[in-house]
Amino acid sequence: MERNPTNFIEQIINEDLAGAFNKKNLRFRFPPEPNGHLHIGHAKAIGINFGLGEKHKAPVNLRFDDTNPSKEEQEYVDAIIDDVSWLNYKWDKITYSSDHFEKLYFWAEHLISTGKAYADSQTSSQIAEQKGTPTKTGSNSPCRERSVEENMKIFREMREGKHKEGTHVLRAKIDMADPNMLLRDPVMYRIMYKTHHRTGDKWCIYPMYDWAHGQSDYCEQVSHSFCSLEFQPHRKLYDWFVASLKSMKERGLKVVPKQREFARLNLSYTIMSKRKLVSLVEKGHVSGWDDPRMPTISGLRRRGYTPGAIRAFIDKIGVAKRENLIDVSLLEFCVRDELNKTSNRKMVVINPLKLTITNYPEDQEEFLRTENNPEQENAGHRKVPFSKHLYIEKEDFLEEAGKKFFRLTIGKEVRLKSAYIVCGEKAIKNKEGDIVEVQCTYDSKSKSGSGTEESLRKVKGTLHWVSKTHATPVEIREYDRLFMVPDPGAEDDFIKDLNPNSLKTKKGFAEPSLASPKINERFQFQRKGYFVVDKDSTKDAAVFNKTVALRDTWKK
Repeated sequence: MERNPTNFIEQIINEDLAGAFNKKNLRFRFPPEPNGHLHIGHAKAIGINFGLGEKHKAPVNLRFDDTNPSKEEQEYVDAIIDDVSWLNYKWDKITYSSDHFEKLYFWAEHLISTGKAYADSQTSSQIAEQKGTPTKTGSNSPCRERSVEENMKIFREMREGKHKEGTHVLRAKIDMADPNMLLRDPVMYRIMYKTHHRTGDKWCIYPMYDWAHGQSDYCEQVSHSFCSLEFQPHRKLYDWFVASLKSMKERGLKVVPKQREFARLNLSYTIMSKRKLVSLVEKGHVSGWDDPRMPTISGLRRRGYTPGAIRAFIDKIGVAKRENLIDVSLLEFCVRDELNKTSNRKMVVINPLKLTITNYPEDQEEFLRTENNPEQENAGHRKVPFSKHLYIEKEDFLEEAGKKFFRLTIGKEVRLKSAYIVCGEKAIKNKEGDIVEVQCTYDSKSKSGSGTEESLRKVKGTLHWVSKTHATPVEIREYDRLFMVPDPGAEDDFIKDLNPNSLKTKKGFAEPSLASPKINERFQFQRKGYFVVDKDSTKDAAVFNKTVALRDTWKK
């Protein structure tokens, strides 16, 4: 795939490479926290970091920021590994912030010994109040001037489990008057008696993100730490920690990491907040993290999206310094564009209406040749059974219709896809007045591809159909956007913006070739859209999820 022209992040790298930086020292990373499933917003960060690795032939680490055992689980680690692998990105190695816990602790002791960190025994609310506000400087903690010996003693006791949660924290000693509130003596460690998914109960103190993140980059010799724009205020603290440890002999490594930020992905009719996504799952608004309405990678995957479509979308939106709202129609365009080229065509009737061809022999059946995919030269053909009794879509028939209705009506001809021209004759109704069957006649010489003069006759409408005798019943799940407004939750109550009609389940009939499809197989249902075989399918009952319509009809 052709990449976008050089963006500002690639310019940063090019400038470094034009200077004294050695290309062989390039290394990137993608560092998710394993407290949930990845979503389409993460796909942008994945695409940027792994894309840079591919472009520069540089290694990329998949690193888990596992510093909060109260929220993190091995389940999420496994899901993230699966998602990144499914997107066809290759990492150099999988690492964890917890790999560096011992070294982080050792470096924290160094900061204490040099007077750059101290143990604070205030409550969290006292610390928060004492930090001040963006317009009011903070005030020093009464613990700020503790001796190095006392700070070291408390910190070591914290590690040994001699203090309760909330009694002490370790803070960096920076500047309580700094206009950037993140530099007002940030917390580096807190006491947590929680079992960690990797280290078990070995630790009862855990590093905060700002302390662990930059130092993990340093340990792994990551050259460029690219993250989303909300971390821009953290950069000064990132650099302060790196500079404060520069004098240590153990820090004499080749590469000092550099943090830079890009605009995160905001997608219309979608939420990216992990907290809100967790709420949707836990409160049962969706069936799980992989619900096809979710913006998670696993949800998009189950809905029928492809790695290529998601990567194409990331390439198209590019890398920007300012945040904006991307229209979800662009993501839908990317998957529609790929599926049009790769998906075999099938005939499936979702809202069936019986169609009887009165002049077609009762005991006759034939198998009609039809293309699998006209977009692919070597996709081949298949044989579809045809008989006297068929199913068509209910909306493809009107008993009385105007001139602009180009489907079946009384006295009007249409072509049945890959079959014959038929003419509407009579509507059969039940006692409630509902149409339950349509009778028509066919032109026996109009068979598609037969080369007769009648077969070349042009009619304005072409309908898909399924032979009633050979039809296989299927379940169709039609998905719409999960939210009704472009910016859900703008007023904080995102639940009220949920679309009550985001899922409709229907029973339809498919041509017999779809009797036993494989899970995750994708098809174009002719005239209806693109669909994928859901994992809920069994050998006796196929379930299909609608991926996207044939055309973008949302704005209309």
